[in-house]
Amino acid sequence: MKQEALCRPRGCHRFLLPVMFAAAVAAFPARAQDGGSVAREPGPVFSQSGPDAELYGAAEGYPIGTRGGAPQLDKLVGVYSHFDALYPSRAIGRATMPWQFKRAPEPSIAYSFDNQRLSIADYLKRNPTTGLLIARDDTILYEHYQYARTDHDRFVSQSMAKTLVAMLVGIAVSEGRIKSIDDLVSTYVSGLAGTEYGNTSIRTLLNMSSGVEFSEVYDGKDDIARLGQALFGDEPKDLAAIVAQFNTRIAPPGTKWHYASVETEILGLVLRAATGTPVADYLHDRIWSAIGTEADASWAIDRSGQEIAFCCFNATLRDYARLARLLAHDGAWEGRQLIPRQWLLDATTVRPEDGHLAPRVATPYFGYGYQVWLLPGEQRRFALLGIRGQVILVDPASKLVMVHTAVQPKPSEPGALREPLALWFAVLQQLGQ
Repeated sequence: MKQEALCRPRGCHRFLLPVMFAAAVAAFPARAQDGGSVAREPGPVFSQSGPDAELYGAAEGYPIGTRGGAPQLDKLVGVYSHFDALYPSRAIGRATMPWQFKRAPEPSIAYSFDNQRLSIADYLKRNPTTGLLIARDDTILYEHYQYARTDHDRFVSQSMAKTLVAMLVGIAVSEGRIKSIDDLVSTYVSGLAGTEYGNTSIRTLLNMSSGVEFSEVYDGKDDIARLGQALFGDEPKDLAAIVAQFNTRIAPPGTKWHYASVETEILGLVLRAATGTPVADYLHDRIWSAIGTEADASWAIDRSGQEIAFCCFNATLRDYARLARLLAHDGAWEGRQLIPRQWLLDATTVRPEDGHLAPRVATPYFGYGYQVWLLPGEQRRFALLGIRGQVILVDPASKLVMVHTAVQPKPSEPGALREPLALWFAVLQQLGQ
């Protein structure tokens, strides 16, 4: 299904899109405790305010700002809920017949963090969360918004989009469009023939284990800055040529995990070449329409019209929850297998021969699958993560999911996910049945 761009604004001279990296969690979240919130009637709850609302631009109505570098603090709320109004984006139409969640009264949820006993209401008072939704299978248990955001706003995914790309690769494999994830990238993207990335398998890109050097330190001079400036620039450029500039291999493929957003960008190129379809349209036809989404979504594109695969998908909170429910059901939706079940299992499980991807090995806390973060522990649980607090957490056993959008002041810092994970484990302990 071909969709035109939502917008094609002009005048972007420089844009830095840093992404989530490994050192997100410094300690395992504390054990949950009972008690906490006051029960509410079912339905979304909206607040005009939030922590440090004035610093985030409350007096000016949370302005969107303009295109350019990384947004200032008082523009974050506006940019992160109107990203596709600022940057060229391809529309992804909602389902013809929306699928509706059921509702239940809000449960009482409390968690422990840094020797404090806190309620879920305390969590919102302490954290710059724009939206928080908790659902168990087909029932929404909690849905709150802050900073004057609503259930009609589209929140930018940042790097949570990477997991969408991996799921689409799995579908393309099942359709025979990609023969094998052990194929080399150059099999599908001829423009990368003779380069290190061209001589890298799709599997190692999915696992971010190519061994090709790529820096993401967020100083405005690193490789992710160079990539972002090229993709969000004003002039159309050859995307294969852009990614081919990263061409130094410093480790054998499949031996060392290293977070590199350029690898997801290359997966986007593989998808487009293999399917002959824009990535956003492929998502619409294979997933977005089939899960009964209630609102249009969008995906940022570069000046050549290619989706910026490593980030910048935009959707409402409940539609993110529909996606999370699909993942919790291992790719099945109301009896229809949209993503191959075995692909989901492979994507969220570390093979014995891939010990470098295991939780507490790949990073001090998380492991890594096919563009998805793996939580430690006996239960198979996983997360989609993006800078500044974009998080989707999934527990397939209980079918509990948590969708969290936020505007944290810094793109990424060690320990930033400790409190969201403390809340998540409390949710699992108190509501997982």
